Amino acid sequence: MTGSLKILVVSTECVPFAKSGGLGDVTGALPGFLQKLGHNVMVVIPMYSFIDIKQNEINIAIERMNVKMGNELIVCSVHKTTLHEKVPVCFIDYEPYFARPNMYHDNNFNDYPDNPKRFAFLSKAALQLCHELNFMPDIVHANDWHTAILPAYLKRLYKDDPFFSNTASVLTIHNIAYQGRYDRYYYDYTGLGEEDFTPDKFECFNAINLLKGGIHFADMVNTVSKGYASETKTSSGGYGLDSFLVKKGDDYAGILNGVDYSEWDPAKDTLIPANYSSSNIKGKSVCKRALQEQSGLKQVAKSPVIGIISRLVELKGFFILSECIEDIINNMDVQFAILGSGDNQLETFYSNLQLRYPGKAASFIGYNNKLAHLIEAGSDFFLMPSLSEPCGLNQIYSLKYGTLPIVRATGGLNDTIENYNQDTGEGTGFKFWEPSGKAIYNTVYWALETYHNRKPHLQKLICQAMEQNFSWEKSSMEYIKLYQKALENKKNRAVI
Repeated sequence: MTGSLKILVVSTECVPFAKSGGLGDVTGALPGFLQKLGHNVMVVIPMYSFIDIKQNEINIAIERMNVKMGNELIVCSVHKTTLHEKVPVCFIDYEPYFARPNMYHDNNFNDYPDNPKRFAFLSKAALQLCHELNFMPDIVHANDWHTAILPAYLKRLYKDDPFFSNTASVLTIHNIAYQGRYDRYYYDYTGLGEEDFTPDKFECFNAINLLKGGIHFADMVNTVSKGYASETKTSSGGYGLDSFLVKKGDDYAGILNGVDYSEWDPAKDTLIPANYSSSNIKGKSVCKRALQEQSGLKQVAKSPVIGIISRLVELKGFFILSECIEDIINNMDVQFAILGSGDNQLETFYSNLQLRYPGKAASFIGYNNKLAHLIEAGSDFFLMPSLSEPCGLNQIYSLKYGTLPIVRATGGLNDTIENYNQDTGEGTGFKFWEPSGKAIYNTVYWALETYHNRKPHLQKLICQAMEQNFSWEKSSMEYIKLYQKALENKKNRAVI
């Protein structure tokens, strides 16, 4: 199919309405760029109770919509606003499922046990909404395990519905470690038949694995970098799903996430105290002073600042960092500005750093967008010690802000950062491979030694970093190619 496509994007997150990680950034940015290419996009997410209706100009669109789930008939409502002034965003409003303090878990980070019901309902409601609004999609784009059931719904529950007869499905895996594994009890609620509760589809040790089922049924599957696509097809990186991804063959691809430079560009960022660019970087020192002042760090211009903005969880490498960060602070001339939340033990450890090392460490538990921009602009380096990183966005933001990334060479971090060549000065950051405190310590030392002793190289690295371009323009065109291939697969392949 050529020409304009109708694309339904279904997700549990979308910036600026709801975000816990990169999924929210992608859902908030990609639809706008697809729309700019001439396609008709609609986004569907839950109506969480924490979303500000007035601030986001959200209005009621449908007062009553019936959604059949298993043997139940659920009555919900739908709200609507626009994203980027043009992209319609619809919110599925059903308080028993979405009027909760967090998206996925309680305040103790325990998953809500009925998550498979909540998000299967979201998926089914999104398809029902298409009927209600007469939005006949060419593509249904599901994201992560939460909406991975959508491809199965299209091929099973809606196979005889002429409204969806030409609709193809795409499933994007943002992090394969999270697969939607839940008790077998919830399967009946989905409305799918026993013939699909098998080891090659939704069954996993007599429990549900929603992501695995989605991989099986999707016309195309992709993940968010080429490096991560390769890693997930290995036994060490596939978290048990590697053989199913290998089986997809050419129907599994890697497309690097883009960046919305209208928001993340120091030359026009309205959230930082001074703007700057690669041709005039003076404003960066102003941002550094402001970061030190606001964070309670010592006002020492020559002391390098390392920024961290992340979920504080094991997969992001923060248990490993905890093994060496105090040695780094004690033995090196360095300051840390840390923003994040996650594991309770890690939150406690990193929040206490500023008590043990006043003036050298500042910690902020939670997320603050303005502070995130200031950390990106005011830091000299940005540390991402991830054990696994499907794409990563903060290292790409950091490049644009001249804040040199220090990263573990995995997934998208390896794809986007060119390691510093000490002989030539080429590169855009500093990499390490071994997931250990020793490797982090040595690489931080290498970066700081470059900062103090190889100033010409440092300035060259900063300039090279700021000139990198990872805009959504390129990535969105790759998604269109992916959609076209999904449509071809839908047309030419039988359902199995």
